Parts: sequence; C-alpha cells; structure tokens
Amino acid sequence: MNDRAAAEGLRITILGSSSSIPRADRACSAYLIEGAGRAVIADMGTGSLSNLHRYRLAETIDAVVISHMHADHFLDVVPMRYALKYGPRSNGKRVRLLLPPGGEAMLRRLCDSFFRETADDFLDVFSVCTYDPAGETRVGDLRLRFAPGMHYIPTFAMRCTLDGISTVYSADTAPAEQIVALGRKTDLFLCEATLAPAELEFGARGHSSAAEAGAMARDGEMRKLVLTHYPSHMAEAELSSEARTQYGGEVLVADDHSQFDVGGS
Repeated sequence: MNDRAAAEGLRITILGSSSSIPRADRACSAYLIEGAGRAVIADMGTGSLSNLHRYRLAETIDAVVISHMHADHFLDVVPMRYALKYGPRSNGKRVRLLLPPGGEAMLRRLCDSFFRETADDFLDVFSVCTYDPAGETRVGDLRLRFAPGMHYIPTFAMRCTLDGISTVYSADTAPAEQIVALGRKTDLFLCEATLAPAELEFGARGHSSAAEAGAMARDGEMRKLVLTHYPSHMAEAELSSEARTQYGGEVLVADDHSQFDVGGS
C-alpha cells in the first residue's frame, strides 16, 4: 500500500474468498486491511498465506484477528508461524494474534496434539491474546470493534475504523440484528454468502444467502456490499443478482486478490 493511500484511507485485499470447501486455485477466508501504516489480517483461512506473500512478508503484519475457531478461518496461522520462525526476518517482532474467547485454549490443544514443540514454543513468534468482544482494540490508529454473529460456535464480526472511514467483516453468520448495528453506515460491508437461494438451514442457523446479506446491508444503510465466503456452484452474476433483490447500493463479488480502496482519493 502506498503512503498516500495509507494516510487517507483503508485498502482491503482479499486473500481468501472461499467457504469451507475452497474453490479451485482459491483460499478460504482471509482479508488484509491496511491503513495509517498498519496491516491487519481478519482471519487466516486455508491457503491464504501464499496469497499474502504476493503483497507482504508475514513479518510486516501488525496483527491477525480470528473471528472464530473453525479451521477454514484460522488454519493458516500454522504456516504463518513457520514463516515467522524460519523464513527471512529483518525485524524479529512478534505478530499480535488476537483470538476470540476460548480460542487460545483450542489453539494450544491443537499445538499439543500435532506438533513436537510445546504450545509455548510453537506460539513464541506471536503475541497471543484474547480480544474483548464488548470492547475496542487498537492497532496503531486502526480501531477494531466486534459484535457476536449467529453461528454454530461463538463467532465475532469486526468493524475496522480509521478517522471515520470503516469496513465491516461479517465473519460466518446467519442474518443478525447485531451485525446490522455494527455495520451501520459503514463504507464497505464484507459479508458472507454461503447459502444458495433455495438452500435452507434447519434448526440452529449459521450462514446467510446473498439476498440475506443484501437485506443486512440495506437495513444498516451500508454504502457498499462485497459478497464473500461463497461456494463454487454459485456464479458471480447469480450472487450479485440475489443481493440486489434486497439492496439498492453497489454490490460486488469478492475474489482472491480483489482490492478495494475506501476513503482515499
């Protein structure tokens, strides 16, 4: 990201746009947010680290924020650790790894089960902490706030704000008023669109359709909708058409390496 854009707004780069079954040559959920000289990644889904390396080295990331502990949203923390531990390093800093409540215990169990190092050794390249879903976290001038989604395990959407400019990432969620409230009048709403129009979830829900994403964007008066976390059998035209049945603003469909500038000239 160039210095001028960093000073004036946010840049969002899609590092992974697939749902839990990756589309061909695509990664699972991961979103690079850059602004004011800082770089934050929201989720690190399967395959996303290699996409990151088109733009940045792992050591240049200030923080990785995980929405929930499903593998398609955090598993590339593992190869990122190897990049930080054994790859070329110039600064030696620890990257902040911000986990949802209960996430650190789960990650430590994973380390103890699959790696010969202890969890402490495995995670020593990170500064691991649990974010407060009801509070605010700062990464430089970037302000992060959260809201609980409606998913099968505790999951948190994220709003990133810089000088009044914002983007909101829904994470995995069924339609939820708290997501609408978090996203109110945001400049760019990254929303999951996992379900096909005729696809239903019975009992406890955990995902949205493109039309439901559109309805949340409409109800929250959000300025732009970007659909993501969608399956391989859904074409871009179908996704955007479904969203437009509920939302009259600009609708785009994310793909790996798509970039969106928010608030810059």
